[in-house]
Amino acid sequence: MIFFKIMRRVIAAILLVIISVPLYAFAVTWHAANNPLIRNGDVIVVLGAAQLDGRPGEVLQARLDEAKRIYDLGLAPRIITVGAGAPGDRTTEAASGKYWLTTNGIKSKNVTALEVGRDTWVSTENYVKFMKLKKMKDVIIVTDPFHCRRAMTMANDLGVTATCSPVQTGPNSLENSGKRYLIREAGAYLSYVSLGRHGIHISDHLG
Repeated sequence: MIFFKIMRRVIAAILLVIISVPLYAFAVTWHAANNPLIRNGDVIVVLGAAQLDGRPGEVLQARLDEAKRIYDLGLAPRIITVGAGAPGDRTTEAASGKYWLTTNGIKSKNVTALEVGRDTWVSTENYVKFMKLKKMKDVIIVTDPFHCRRAMTMANDLGVTATCSPVQTGPNSLENSGKRYLIREAGAYLSYVSLGRHGIHISDHLG
């Protein structure tokens, strides 16, 4: 009788964990998207997204618009664009982003293009290495709202202090993105904190 009581409690505890852990991932992903906390930083990082023969795609354009907006507000003196190119591309996400920024009023010397990374982890590793080389500690990440929590967590884990300025326009803004993006990002966040922190990284590159 005692054995069955113990087993019921163990099963109940397991079920509680199974339910509560995904709910936590959903909650922190949603909260970061809807309650951005942005403070002055050493640099703004624009995470990469698709470019079309040198022209930013809709997602990347929204990120560049947001980066320029907060740069013009004086929240950071420099911008880093990140992202490699797809096989066969003539240019990269980072180069495309830098070109747009420097042809829209930002001095070239204040924009660095890191042409590496086609997923969040590799991009984060590389821009954090660059930041440490330049003695930078505080980063403002510009990305999609539901991507903010995971992007900040990765950066913080690598030793910099990260905040996130989510896009306000484009297909992945809060107004336009749906539950599917939230579900995907909550799952990706859970994958990172449970596996990625132990060296098992699952790429979020979507092709």
